[in-house]
Amino acid sequence: SLHLGSPKIMLSIATSPLSFSAPIAPMAPRSLVRMQEPAPSVPSPAPSPKFSVKDLPGISGPFGFFDPLGFCEGASEGKIKFYREVELKHGRVAMLAALGFLVGEQFHPLFGGSIDVPSYIAFQETPLQTFWPAVVVAISVMEVFSVFSFNSPFGGEPWSVRSDYESGDLGFDPLGLKPTSAAEYKEMATKEINNGRLAMFAIAGMIGQELATGAKLI
Repeated sequence: SLHLGSPKIMLSIATSPLSFSAPIAPMAPRSLVRMQEPAPSVPSPAPSPKFSVKDLPGISGPFGFFDPLGFCEGASEGKIKFYREVELKHGRVAMLAALGFLVGEQFHPLFGGSIDVPSYIAFQETPLQTFWPAVVVAISVMEVFSVFSFNSPFGGEPWSVRSDYESGDLGFDPLGLKPTSAAEYKEMATKEINNGRLAMFAIAGMIGQELATGAKLI
């Protein structure tokens, strides 16, 4: 028989706390255990392409990039866009002037049709020469809108155009000729610039010829 003081009973009492184990929580079914999905990576915005004057429209053969006086060397993007805006405006005016020089000398119904003189002095033969202030105001009204394409002269580079401004874009395209493709637009812009460059030489030659001869072109 075993007594309370028996070594076996004492050993069982001493070791009984060691055999206690905490209750184990039931394991969740495998179908409910999911690995945490990684957060979707947000793609970083693509860097804007670096501005290069050689990527602008108007560079074509046989000369390619032609800048013999080095106006673009060390010039900022805003300054180069200012040069391009000036070139476009002068080219457009020259194209209209070259056409008007030829047409006006052959077809002149205004003011009774009696003004039949070379184009270089036609303006002086009209009553409009006394309305120079009105002419200046009319030109200024159209030109003032281009001011908003410039960078602020206060703290910024003077005589420079904003980088987000598209050169020559006046928002005037009544016939919807502006291409939607970037490649086609660059090709059309190059044609306009080249025709404007030719017209600037042409109108200078027309005026020079009439000043030298005092007669009409045709």
